[in-house]
Amino acid sequence: MQAKTIVSAVAIVAAAVSINTGAAIAESQTGSVYNNVRYNFGSNTWKMDSKYLPAEVSYSSKEKPGTIIINTRKKYLYVVQEGGKAKRFGIGVGRRGFRWRGEEKVSRKAEWPAWHPPAEMREREPHLPERMEGGEDNPLGARALYLGNTLYRIHGTHQPWTIGESVSSGCIRLRNEDVIALYDMIDIGAKVIVD
Repeated sequence: MQAKTIVSAVAIVAAAVSINTGAAIAESQTGSVYNNVRYNFGSNTWKMDSKYLPAEVSYSSKEKPGTIIINTRKKYLYVVQEGGKAKRFGIGVGRRGFRWRGEEKVSRKAEWPAWHPPAEMREREPHLPERMEGGEDNPLGARALYLGNTLYRIHGTHQPWTIGESVSSGCIRLRNEDVIALYDMIDIGAKVIVD
C-alpha cells in the first residue's frame, strides 16, 4: 500500500513538472503578456513583421524635408525627404488610453539615455525604479529624441518584437538600429507631427 502511494505521488509530481515545462516552452515561444505588453523572457528568437523594416517610400507631403510624421494607426514613422519621398520606419505606439495627437519639436537628443519613469507610471507599475541608467536593458534603448516639454519621446527599445504593436504609455518606439539611424537624420528643432 505504501509503495502504491509513493508511486502515485511520484506520478503526480512528474505530471506537474511536465505541465509546467510545457507552459514554460509555450511562454518562451509566445512571450508573456503584462499590462497588454508582450515580453520575451524565453530564449526564443523573435521575428518582426518585415513590413515594419525601414524603407524608402513615395510620400506626398507639404511639410519640409526633415519633418517627422507619425501615423499611429498604421504604426509608421516617416521622415519627409526631397522629391516626394520619405524614409519609413515601423514603430510601436501608445496602448489604448495612452495615444495622443499633436505637433511638437525635437527639443533634445540623447545617446543611451537614462530613464526616469514619471510618478504616474510608477503608480500604475510600482515595481518600476525611480531612475535607470542608460544601457542595453534600459527601456529607452540606444537613442531618444525628446518632444518639446512633454514626457513623450521617440526612442529605441530592447523589445524589438513590440514594433507594430500598441504597447507604450504614449512614447513612440523603434528598434535600436532604426532609432540610431533616425537620430543621425534629425536635428534639434525638427517638427514632429503625431496623428
